[in-house]
Amino acid sequence: MRMTHTSLEPAIEVEGFRKVYGSLVAVDNVSFVMYRGEAFGFLGPNGAGKSTTVKALTGLISPTAGTIRVLGHPINHIATRRRVGYLPELPAFHRWLKAMEFLEFHGRLYGLHGIILKKRCQEVLTLVGLSGREQQKLGTFSKGMLQRIGLAQALINQPDLLILDELVTGLDPVGLRDMRAIFLNSHQLAEVEMLCDRVAIINQGRILKTGTPQTLLDAPTILEVRVDAVTEQLRQRLSERALIVEHNEPHTLLLQFEDEEQAADIAAIVQNSGARLYALIPRRQSLEQIFFHTIDSSTCTAEIS
Repeated sequence: MRMTHTSLEPAIEVEGFRKVYGSLVAVDNVSFVMYRGEAFGFLGPNGAGKSTTVKALTGLISPTAGTIRVLGHPINHIATRRRVGYLPELPAFHRWLKAMEFLEFHGRLYGLHGIILKKRCQEVLTLVGLSGREQQKLGTFSKGMLQRIGLAQALINQPDLLILDELVTGLDPVGLRDMRAIFLNSHQLAEVEMLCDRVAIINQGRILKTGTPQTLLDAPTILEVRVDAVTEQLRQRLSERALIVEHNEPHTLLLQFEDEEQAADIAAIVQNSGARLYALIPRRQSLEQIFFHTIDSSTCTAEIS
């Protein structure tokens, strides 16, 4: 992982954040800390409160309750906003401008001029894979190219904090690893798992889990057992050692263990039960599986309560 937490200096501090629109509670008592030097993933289904949180981080809306600090300052601190790059999920573009003109315009808003501005524009175009498109009008860009030029403008000021309201489609996330801090609000779970040092899962305005992808994936061990035949004797012997979570095929069992040590004797149990062992295959839960399991569990709990 990129992040070492050597300084433990926060880039984002959210405490008791609550946002209410009339009778709608969009976010309810959300708290988390994102540290400088890390990539932080923010995951949740539509309507979970992700975009509301992003709008609060960028100062586009004010909290109903709670406090938010970005790079050590309140969200209304103007000098701090100059150090933040932001790419909304559905950005609007000046489609009559050429790519270089568009970036120069945004660069000047950050106080960049002359040779320094032109050099920086070329750097970000290269970074997002649009080198050679400097004189092409944005109105002729594809959706993917517009996403990339949007990311380029978010990077133009060399931000200390980059806030992405969705990862740019088709962009290699490894290319962003040198950023000082990234807050990523995304549905693209595979990219989040690859890029992010820590992840928060939010649903119905509340954070359900926070941790490293490895921590969130620290679920019970699942072992696929393939044999010549699943007999009642074999099922009985295996159930003494593990939970049988699936038996939909005549030659395959899925076993769940709380402790990997419990899985060490499975081969001997199969052999002593008179069955022939064909394969023992560990199954690792993906971040996507953890995500949907967490969301489903929280939804069921909310319905019961």
